Amino acid sequence: MELNKKLDKLRNMLKELGSVAVAYSGGVDSNFLLKVASDTLGANVIAVTLHAMMHSNREIAESIEYAKTFNVKHVVVKIDDFDIKEFIENGPKRCYYCKKTVFSKVKEIANENNIKHIVDGTNLDDLGDYRPGLKAIEELSVVSPLKECGLTKDDIRTLSKEMNLKTFNKPAFACLATRIPCGTKITNEKLRMIEKSEEYLMSIGFDQFRVRLHEDIARIEVGKNELYKFFSNDILDKTNNKLKEFGFKYVTLDMGGYKMGSTNLT
Repeated sequence: MELNKKLDKLRNMLKELGSVAVAYSGGVDSNFLLKVASDTLGANVIAVTLHAMMHSNREIAESIEYAKTFNVKHVVVKIDDFDIKEFIENGPKRCYYCKKTVFSKVKEIANENNIKHIVDGTNLDDLGDYRPGLKAIEELSVVSPLKECGLTKDDIRTLSKEMNLKTFNKPAFACLATRIPCGTKITNEKLRMIEKSEEYLMSIGFDQFRVRLHEDIARIEVGKNELYKFFSNDILDKTNNKLKEFGFKYVTLDMGGYKMGSTNLT
């Protein structure tokens, strides 16, 4: 389907929904969805962002900054104790229980604001990855307009660029819990180690990266086109020392480069 036709279909779908609460992370997909929803529905749109331990402070701050440009109500809910047992234990269905909790909260907020529907930024490409959280979204009757209209990640980036959205080339950043292998208990301490490590990599010029935690080992993944950066200006030594300061005992570089979902079932 032609890109503009997909966009028209999205606008028409949002009009049919009437009023929506956008589950908003400030990432490429949800930012694009909020832009189109606010342009289409005006005051009948709110954005809802949940801030729990698996979210980086930088991502939350960016979501607040971006949402201001759309002139919509933005509700940010801070959850200090995300103590969902199934999430902490980090089994294969961790994402299901997390999404169930998060979107149940979004649903509460939508009801409080007399909003009829919850929408999220799931796109067509997400169906090709292991995402047990999609089941929870389906059970809670969350609508995924981008997916329903056949929009891929590349489509969304292209349209975002045309709309002058800052997020058009923003790297993908899933929640920090995805850096911890299935079966390894999730703690706030581990998540903060990962967050600090990734913030450091960003500060020294890396674009696409993950710091995966394997007990006391940090396994760094960066895009293959960025691997060379480690071998100049003492970046290897500096990164090794910095991540050890954050609490890791050993620091490794994955020569295979960045791979989405590489800790899903390992």
